[in-house]
Amino acid sequence: MDFQEPDEHGELRQAVRAIGMSFGHGYFVEQARTGAKADELWKVLAEQGFVGVNIPEVHGGGGQGLAELAIVTEELAACGVPLLLFLVSPGLCTSVLMRHGSPAQHAQFLPALASGEAKIAFAITEPDAGSNSHNVATQAVRDGDVYRLRGTKYYISGVDESRWLMVVARTGTHDETGRGKLSIFVVDSDAPGLERQHLPVEIVSPEKQFTLFFDDVIVPAGRLVGDEHDGLRVVFSGLNPERILGASLSIGIGRYALDKAAAYARERRVWDVPIGAHQGVAHPLAAAKVALDLAALMNTKAAWLYDRGLDAAEAANTAKLAAADAGIAALDQAIQTHGGNGLASEYGLADLWGTARLLRTAPVSREMILNYVATHTLGLPRSY
Repeated sequence: MDFQEPDEHGELRQAVRAIGMSFGHGYFVEQARTGAKADELWKVLAEQGFVGVNIPEVHGGGGQGLAELAIVTEELAACGVPLLLFLVSPGLCTSVLMRHGSPAQHAQFLPALASGEAKIAFAITEPDAGSNSHNVATQAVRDGDVYRLRGTKYYISGVDESRWLMVVARTGTHDETGRGKLSIFVVDSDAPGLERQHLPVEIVSPEKQFTLFFDDVIVPAGRLVGDEHDGLRVVFSGLNPERILGASLSIGIGRYALDKAAAYARERRVWDVPIGAHQGVAHPLAAAKVALDLAALMNTKAAWLYDRGLDAAEAANTAKLAAADAGIAALDQAIQTHGGNGLASEYGLADLWGTARLLRTAPVSREMILNYVATHTLGLPRSY
């Protein structure tokens, strides 16, 4: 058992951090507040091979694993640049395509995703089907060599900057339970019949949320990922990467906040000594650091398990819950340490609250994580 981080991981952290700091939190906020995207940052990251670090070399990627993508995601967030699309495009969707896509789909999609030329969004959530994926109502009806999609999705991230959407749709119904038989399709984001509507949220981020309307959208049968009716199993293979990368974002946000809080506490004087000399300030920051380190350790384990083809579900869920709580706590304590300045725009803390809080609810809520641990780990009866 070796807990020493490999030299190449340390070098990866330094390289990503150099890029993240060259853009900085100010760039991130300016893009968000002006309605712009983080295209310049994404382009630089892609040129350096960081967007496709987990994609096989044969398809133009870095040939590494989820552990390396988690490092990229965390270090960007630690620079104050938490990009949500890293969870979705190189994370969830790319992982699903690599594990379940056909050779033709690999050739069609992976090179563009590896180079950063294209992004892919993920569409599963519906107004009446939140955590209960079995209730997905969006239908995909086979019509010869194509499927016709009809339905609505919402809270879909980054549709406006994605070339494709990975859509979860109902292709049948189980007679015994009434639950949907689900399938997964890759749909062009500009397909005829697909309309999008911006969904305003109180989150400061260049990546926007959308409601999608599928009105007889035609999708070639060759865009079916995996087998028909097997979509739930297929999509689950991408949920662990999404949770691990969500944890990476939370850990990075927490690190960013603590770095700023510690620097402020070392310099800020109110009663002759730096405020960091007072235990009432120092101890909460130290406790936040401990919680972040524990979450990071579990997240490293989860990525290690996933990259080796082992069952990473429990570790990924645990890491996601722990990191979301630790990230919020660290940010909150950093704001408190700054006093009134914690809410001032120039200090770059309060504008991250929405993203940090989102990560406690999405991509899976802490309640559903606790349900998972209670049922799968403790062997308790299902509550739903």
